[in-house]
Amino acid sequence: MDLLEINNLVLGFNTEKGYFNALNNVSLKIHTGETHALVGESGCGKSITAMSILGLIPKTAKITDGEILFKGKNLLGISQSELKDYRGAHIALIPQDPMTSLNPLYTVGNQLVEIIELHQNLYGNEAKRAAIEALDNVKIPSAKERFNQYPYEFSGGMRQRAIIAMALACNAELIIADEPTTALDVTIQAQIMQILKDIKKEKNTAILLITHDLAVVYQNADEVSVMYAGNIVENAKTDEFFKNTNHPYSIGLLKSLPENRNKKLFAIKGHPPMINDNIKGCKFHNRCEFNMPDLCCKKIPDLRHVGENHCSACFLN
Repeated sequence: MDLLEINNLVLGFNTEKGYFNALNNVSLKIHTGETHALVGESGCGKSITAMSILGLIPKTAKITDGEILFKGKNLLGISQSELKDYRGAHIALIPQDPMTSLNPLYTVGNQLVEIIELHQNLYGNEAKRAAIEALDNVKIPSAKERFNQYPYEFSGGMRQRAIIAMALACNAELIIADEPTTALDVTIQAQIMQILKDIKKEKNTAILLITHDLAVVYQNADEVSVMYAGNIVENAKTDEFFKNTNHPYSIGLLKSLPENRNKKLFAIKGHPPMINDNIKGCKFHNRCEFNMPDLCCKKIPDLRHVGENHCSACFLN
């Protein structure tokens, strides 16, 4: 079942130099109980896609086309007050930096209780018990004692777990995890991803995993969409993606992985375009080793099927 469906989303920004598109006809589907990874370099549009789902885009941004369907309801067609009811209760966010979501002036327990009272209609001791249970479920040691501590008393990994506990406490059907393992050491990264796996399995929760780490994608995702310069350039089931990678950009990302310590690292030539770069045709053509100037520099390739449950936006297909 499609829990979330984004169709042809177009979003742009008003800047000092004019209005420029940041997302170009972005489409993806997230199924109940599955992890969908959104992959790409920094600045490609991954996070603004996630913020569009939540209705938390900056004032300078504007959605000019497309739809975002959550269980069939177009989130772009409802009021902000209605959208607030979806945040937390149905769709939860795990941000890159949990300190931006935790109020340093209140204990972690108080912040959890506030969310539980808002979305679960539990109050007093019942809300406190639910909050402690949520902390315990994400494997925070001594949850009863930690309940009364402030965010600065938590390590980075524990703060990330506290944010996940908030998503658990609200019984969110979709969790948006925006680079959830950034700045955490490898051991803690594995623990955080295992917690998300357990949540998905136990509660049939869907996860939109935003990352640039292909190893995390391989180990955790059911489906993957690759984004470049505001465009989805490849989409496939994870096994299919790694076996039959198709788009030149995706191929470049995989070749960039450090497989052999003694082997020189591969790097995609050039740099990602800026939002105001006027690139005609395929936005990757000036970095692509397979560039066909008579075609790639003039037309934008459509996302087309290259196999079962596998699409790619490239004229080589």
